[in-house]
Amino acid sequence: MKKNMVLKLNLQFFAGSTLFELKQNMATIGQQLQKIEGELSAKAIDTTSTMDDLKALQSSKADLQMRFDVIKQQHDQMEAEQKAKFAAQQKADSLGFANEKDPKQKVVKAKAELIRATIRQQPVPLEAKAALGDRNDTGGEKLLPTTMTNELLMEPLVKNPLREISVFTNLMNLEVPKISFQLDDDDFIDDTETAKELKVTGDVVKFGRNKFKVFAPVSETVIRGTDVNLVQGVERALESGLAAKEKKVAFTKTPKAGEEHMSFYQTGATAIKRVSGADIYEAVVNALADLHEDYRENAKIVMNYADYTKVVKFLNNGNSTYFAAPPESVWGKSVKFVDAASEPIVGDFSYSHFNYDLDVLYERDKNVRTGIEDFVLTAYLDHQIKLKSAFRIAEVTTVQGA
Repeated sequence: MKKNMVLKLNLQFFAGSTLFELKQNMATIGQQLQKIEGELSAKAIDTTSTMDDLKALQSSKADLQMRFDVIKQQHDQMEAEQKAKFAAQQKADSLGFANEKDPKQKVVKAKAELIRATIRQQPVPLEAKAALGDRNDTGGEKLLPTTMTNELLMEPLVKNPLREISVFTNLMNLEVPKISFQLDDDDFIDDTETAKELKVTGDVVKFGRNKFKVFAPVSETVIRGTDVNLVQGVERALESGLAAKEKKVAFTKTPKAGEEHMSFYQTGATAIKRVSGADIYEAVVNALADLHEDYRENAKIVMNYADYTKVVKFLNNGNSTYFAAPPESVWGKSVKFVDAASEPIVGDFSYSHFNYDLDVLYERDKNVRTGIEDFVLTAYLDHQIKLKSAFRIAEVTTVQGA
């Protein structure tokens, strides 16, 4: 009874100790226990020692072992509690999900955690992936979660004007019909150019996968900074890169091999029809008139701002009427300005279709020369002009002898 009372008092004493104190007590009693075990072994082989001596040492060993077990139990319990508390606190500090009530701020914190984890080559916390709508259950692939993918592809901070008038999708192995409806009469298409085009190229468009990367440089200072600054900096860089790539493939006159079909200025047998005029204004007027009425109804004009100012100066002829008027008043059609459009493009841009195939991937890369980390986005893009006959390129021709 007395020994149990002592052990109970010791248990209560150890329960009020710190983890460090418990570790010290374990070490002290452990050393005493080893000493007693050594003495017990020595007495056991000493023929001069009595049984009372052995029993006394065995009793001391049992007492020390019981004390050691009590301390270890308290130590292990306290250590487990502290580890759990630390892990929970660390998660709460890094993500702020426990106290964050604003859904928008929660997404910002999740994005920041994803970027930091990627750059530091650490696993992305499950809470961050869940907040971003991650569909990847295994965690093995480096797939950008749904929320971030949609915002990067559909809501850029740096605008690509084509996103307002062209079609944008994010679908795998996409195939779409070139025209939205058919009739049982094969001759229902009034536009002869469209009918010829469908006969030559078929009535279905298959989208491919053209891989490209966007690099967002991030300094260690920014990584350690606020979530808002980190997310804004990285997203602005990635969105600018995506918008720049989209405009480049659509308006280049020197496309990369395999990307020729993505440009409005593609040459050759499948090129968009060109309509000329004595000046830019007349060329656009003629291009609109040359379109079939099915396309003219929804037609828009994409041109660079420098060409538009030339038109305004010509139309003003000494007054400032058109400088104050909206661009739509010049041709009666909506105008989008893209500096990369070297020649005005007129047509129904619902037949301009951008598709991002597969999920956007993310990874990191380090510039060893500067020490700056890169958050890298890999995407697969294709731009298909579903019907070339829905567009015209307005070009200026100079009459010889004029």
